[in-house]
Amino acid sequence: MNDTVTASTSAGPEGSGVRRRLSLRVVLAMMAIIAAILLLLDQITKNLAVAHLPELDPQPFLGEVLQLTLLYNSGAAWGLGSGITPVVTVLQMAIVVGVLVFAVKAVRSPSYAVALGLILGGALGNIHDRLLRPPGPFRGAVVDFLELPNWPVFNVADMAVVGGAILVVALSLFGVAADPAEHTAGEQDAPGEAPTGAERG
Repeated sequence: MNDTVTASTSAGPEGSGVRRRLSLRVVLAMMAIIAAILLLLDQITKNLAVAHLPELDPQPFLGEVLQLTLLYNSGAAWGLGSGITPVVTVLQMAIVVGVLVFAVKAVRSPSYAVALGLILGGALGNIHDRLLRPPGPFRGAVVDFLELPNWPVFNVADMAVVGGAILVVALSLFGVAADPAEHTAGEQDAPGEAPTGAERG
């Protein structure tokens, strides 16, 4: 088997539809590159926010559509769980482990590799804050600074996690398999149509 990309062929009307199937090495490489880029971008923007924005004082960026509001979130989404920051940190680390296990066991699709790379990069960005920002390891507050109307303040890592999750849901709804080989096998195993009366005659 090729270490980069293999092809899964589905039996269409003319026996043509080809779906790309990646090797595990390529899937993990794609996820690692996407996650690393997002982690770097997330930390750069957070450090800029900490250095230049006053805390809890909204600064116009795109008028009223997008404002920059620095705050430190010790909880999870929408500030929930602020009193159990270590538990939230462990749960986020468990999400990273779950994403990696799912990727290794089931993912050979480029689209799913991108989606999981987004989730992984976003989760690692916020875990970095939990582990390395004040007040200390497993108790650190996540830096949030992007604010939309009627929406909680968020950051680049949050956008990546939500975007990756939406992409996974969309792929599932559109019937895109995490491993193209499984989809092809299902098509090949499907029973053919019963012959008509004219064909029997």
